[in-house]
Amino acid sequence: MIDGLVNQILERFSALESELADPSVIGDRERYAASRRAYSELEPASRLATEYRRAMDDAEGARELLAEDGDDAELRALLDGSRDAMDRLEEEIRLAMVERDPNDSKNVIVEIRPGIGGEEAGIWAGDVYRMLTRYAERRGFSVEPLSIGDGDYTFSIKGDGAYSVFKFEGGTHRVQRVPETESQGRIHTSTATVAVLPEAEDVEVEIDPNDLQIDVYRSSGPGGQSVNTTDSAVRITHKPTGVVVSMQDEKSQLQNRERAMRVLRARLYERALAEQQAEIGASRLAQVGTGERAEKIRTYNYAENRVKDHRINLLVHNLDGILAGELDEFTDALQDDEKRRRLDEQTDGG
Repeated sequence: MIDGLVNQILERFSALESELADPSVIGDRERYAASRRAYSELEPASRLATEYRRAMDDAEGARELLAEDGDDAELRALLDGSRDAMDRLEEEIRLAMVERDPNDSKNVIVEIRPGIGGEEAGIWAGDVYRMLTRYAERRGFSVEPLSIGDGDYTFSIKGDGAYSVFKFEGGTHRVQRVPETESQGRIHTSTATVAVLPEAEDVEVEIDPNDLQIDVYRSSGPGGQSVNTTDSAVRITHKPTGVVVSMQDEKSQLQNRERAMRVLRARLYERALAEQQAEIGASRLAQVGTGERAEKIRTYNYAENRVKDHRINLLVHNLDGILAGELDEFTDALQDDEKRRRLDEQTDGG
């Protein structure tokens, strides 16, 4: 069965290479982009399949020589090593070919809110915001703030594969540290909740304008003072679901409305996904929870310079680096864990 999969991978990869060199494909922007994306997605599996084919050829050659010349220690070692390589590569190939989350290539909208911990929770929410935006910039994604204020942060992260990276940040982030305002030196525990929503296209979410209640009002800053002399702030309520989105950061009512619709579309898309496939665990409620201290995906402990991801029991002693956006170790481990779980589900389903 694995031999057939290896052949299928190599044949498909060769066909994609030919497509990318075909002038008719190169001249068709959409087709070329689709072929390029498929090529990039299949390239890791193709490398493994090539390595597997080489190990299989080595094993076959060693078997033939052993049959002709009798037992030989060097040939026996080559045969055993080739078989071990084939066993290892078989699992790696299956993992590489696990069906991707269809949303992995999408841009994302991220919402960060203070959880438990009062003023310190608001400060921590800002730290989480800076951590995630720095990580995005390190990975080559672009960040667009949508609504920032009072400890609440809504922003988009754009770039191919953004959701495949940032979906693992959804949930409750717990911090244990001595707040700057703490005079007795006591360690406090606070939380911030993060929701990561795949950004939906217009064609993916159909919103009936008659289902929307749109209110406009004057933007206000801290303390309630008016920021604008015109009704530029926008609040959109989706009446069938009760979802409410407010935007007031831009001076233009049109810009605030466009941003609010983007967030609303993402929330409704994610809501529909959660209803269709509750098992994907990506619903906003599952990610955010209530912000209670026990509902956590990750704990950041300042005194011990450590960060622990509770989903995969990974402990890293590099707090400063992680807060500066060095989250790759967590992402890589969580992506690997997701692939293994998906492979188990496909095996059980098959």
